[in-house]
Amino acid sequence: MRYLHTMVRVTDLNASLDFYVNKLGLKETRRIENKGGRFTLVFVAPPENPDAEVELTYNWDPESYTGGRNFGHLAYAVDDIYAVCQRLKDKGVTINRPPRDGRMAFVRSPDNISIELLQKGAALPPAEPWASMPNTGVW
Repeated sequence: MRYLHTMVRVTDLNASLDFYVNKLGLKETRRIENKGGRFTLVFVAPPENPDAEVELTYNWDPESYTGGRNFGHLAYAVDDIYAVCQRLKDKGVTINRPPRDGRMAFVRSPDNISIELLQKGAALPPAEPWASMPNTGVW
């Protein structure tokens, strides 16, 4: 398993970039504009540790973040998403968003922190029981 990034939702992208880049000294490593989903993702990281990214998620439609909703998730790359999800399920962990696509799943910590699991490399072919498993709760 390898740490990928931490995601936080921001309400003012320019003010956030001013803080993280101009004041804190992180560098913008990449940006994704998603017109269909109406959001922008900006990844920033320390220059000496570019793999330790923070994903700033800016939703274009105004949203009020309460109860820690502005903190999104921790993300980890895994060698075999199906094996990891099965191991977690066998240990009593609820798979909130199953890896139906062979690429991404979400679980929650005991403190309800969302953990995103991403398949290293290309997505695995869809497989049961994951392909037909519905979401459980929120993620």
